[in-house]
Amino acid sequence: MKYTKFLVPVTGKKADDDIVRTACVLARRSKGKVYVVHVIQVSRTLPLDAEVEPETQSGENVLANADKIADMMDCQVETEILQAREIGPAIVDEAVERGVDMIIMGLEYKKRFGEFDMGDTVPYVLRNAPCPVLVWRGPMGEVEK
Repeated sequence: MKYTKFLVPVTGKKADDDIVRTACVLARRSKGKVYVVHVIQVSRTLPLDAEVEPETQSGENVLANADKIADMMDCQVETEILQAREIGPAIVDEAVERGVDMIIMGLEYKKRFGEFDMGDTVPYVLRNAPCPVLVWRGPMGEVEK
């Protein structure tokens, strides 16, 4: 199978740089397209389209960083901020809507109760994505930024 459309959810963590670079390398090989999204989780106490200014500004900074990395890689990316109740379903819905061939996600190495913990989002996407999912796990012992 030829992979030409990549969805890259970014969070502002250290792994973002690596997953954007990886997506750009793969997209350049296939003359493909990279979609970079940042999902803002909106509390159920607010309307889904509520103005969440600090989160929006933070998301724009995260996307600007991804754009800068893509420029250095000579790769065009399309960026978008999404607002959703849950991050995992938003990523899967976006993958379906855009008809992507692969999702490339970052995962920081973190422990919870002494065990490696993937959180909720990555397992949800792994279970429900309509396409292959590449998970980039950060190295052990590094502290998140």
